[in-house]
Amino acid sequence: MLWRGFARVFNKYHNIKVDTKKEKLEDFKTAITSTVRSLSNSEKIEVIFGNHTTKSLENSIRLPELDRTENKLNYEEIRALADSKSLRWRFSNKETLKKYEPEGNISKKLYSVSEKIRCEKIGAGYFKGVKSNIENFYQKRIAGLDLKSSEDKIIESFENYLRIKFLDFKSESQIDKKLKTYKKDLNDKFKNSIVELKESTLDQEKFNALISQLISDMSLDENTDNEEKNDEENNNDDKQAKPQNQQQKTRQKEEIHEEMSIDSSVLDQDHQTKDSDNVEEELEIEDSSRPDIKKRGNTNFGDIKYKTYTEEFDEIVKAEDLESVDELARLRKNLDQQLLQLKNFISKLANKLQRKLLAKQNRSWNFDLEEGLLDTSKLTRVIVDPFNSLSFKKEKDIEFKDTLVTILIDNSGSMRGKPISVAAICADILSRTLERCMVKVEILGFTTKHWKGGSSREKWMKNNKPNFPGRLNDLRHIIYKSADTQWRQAKNNMGLMLKEGLLKENIDGEALKWAFNKMSRRKEDRKILMVISDGAPVDDSTLSTNTSDYLETNLKRTVKWIESKSDIELLAIGIGHDVTRYYNKAVKITDVQDLGDVMINQLTDLFVEDNKKTLH
Repeated sequence: MLWRGFARVFNKYHNIKVDTKKEKLEDFKTAITSTVRSLSNSEKIEVIFGNHTTKSLENSIRLPELDRTENKLNYEEIRALADSKSLRWRFSNKETLKKYEPEGNISKKLYSVSEKIRCEKIGAGYFKGVKSNIENFYQKRIAGLDLKSSEDKIIESFENYLRIKFLDFKSESQIDKKLKTYKKDLNDKFKNSIVELKESTLDQEKFNALISQLISDMSLDENTDNEEKNDEENNNDDKQAKPQNQQQKTRQKEEIHEEMSIDSSVLDQDHQTKDSDNVEEELEIEDSSRPDIKKRGNTNFGDIKYKTYTEEFDEIVKAEDLESVDELARLRKNLDQQLLQLKNFISKLANKLQRKLLAKQNRSWNFDLEEGLLDTSKLTRVIVDPFNSLSFKKEKDIEFKDTLVTILIDNSGSMRGKPISVAAICADILSRTLERCMVKVEILGFTTKHWKGGSSREKWMKNNKPNFPGRLNDLRHIIYKSADTQWRQAKNNMGLMLKEGLLKENIDGEALKWAFNKMSRRKEDRKILMVISDGAPVDDSTLSTNTSDYLETNLKRTVKWIESKSDIELLAIGIGHDVTRYYNKAVKITDVQDLGDVMINQLTDLFVEDNKKTLH
């Protein structure tokens, strides 16, 4: 009904003359207000025309003033903006939007644009005429834009790109010519994610998280700042510009040289000094909440030559923060389906491990003690002879009760398919089994945020590509299940390993350091670290700018340091590859189906045998 009222009023006064009475303008505003309330699904919403102040700003939508009745573009603008803002009011949750908002002025603007288009996409599917209203006005508006600043060009090209992809707007040659360079860059960055974005239109949580990450990865605010600085320098006198540029280049070279020559141990020492007052507090903080904290202890791990170009873009993240609850549940269902095929096989092995562990937990007592629980079986002695003293008993401690098992899983692209599925299933089963036996389990994964370098490489290229930069990619370390989290609370997280696009490259040495430092903070007496990988560390960006064995050497030295200088028991399982060249305690499996058998048997040996067994 509201739409019909709006249509009648608009059609009646669409081509009115200059001398139209003021009342008819008010009629048009009334029709717009009715339309807004209908689209927003809110009868209480207030529509404000112009810049007039109002007390109810929180429940209002502001539109431009309807200034001249002969101005057709003014009508179209108001109709389009009214539709767009109403849909955003209806379909956008402010808290969710704020939760994933990226840093930087330009990034925030792009983020807001993407949310606007998401809501318009939903509305276009429900309400006829919305899409045409917005498209008609938008095409006319952008065609008449005079874009001068790089910021305006970025924002307009971004909006135009999303409108074409999401709302099927026609691509006009005039617009393409103005924004050609920017749209090409956008297409390069978004082409692998645009399908996933479109599929998540109705899931604001997932959409906001994904688009925020994509925008952040573009480092737009950083690039624009550099461009503005360059423009300012170019506008100065030549006499002033040359000395300044020379000084800047000299300073950059000095900084790069200094950065590349500083030993990583010095960096860690410096960081530790600055935060010394808060050490005790930080030890209690989960890694994912403070990804910027450098790990304490000997982070060189016997390899003082290994360095990272930058840790600015590294990420330690909980699995539940990478995907929405619904998506994790869907992925968990996929994992359960695959679990059915291996259920009987793995359950038998799990029961074997559980039986042996629980057998060790049978009550065992020390008797004839001077304190403890009263031994009632010895009371008859006291009755017969009152001079006999009372006898007490205590339950023996079970060694493996105070134990932490960390399973570190290689999340590289080569693990895609059956290997990562079986690894996820086995980690899931082991977590459940050991939890019943009062052994804490932590499940971690490691990969990179991007293929071939990501933001780290971009920064390196901007700094004139210094030689031998060290590790040159953005790390992503994932916490699927923390040690103190119950299996039932984290079970959906295991399904994330099946997520398309998650598995990229693997830098094993630094992943081991991270897991080691994480375990070192724990209070358990016994700590076991199990690594599941399918081969050598690989990162194309790092290996192309350093020696070919750079990552492999670091892994060997890290493993050697952990095995020889720590109390953490380290063992590894290689899938299809021999990892004994890196780990002293390691096994190789040729069939991924053997993974469950090997994992459980090796853990059984570690727990049941008094002496630590060497794997072979």
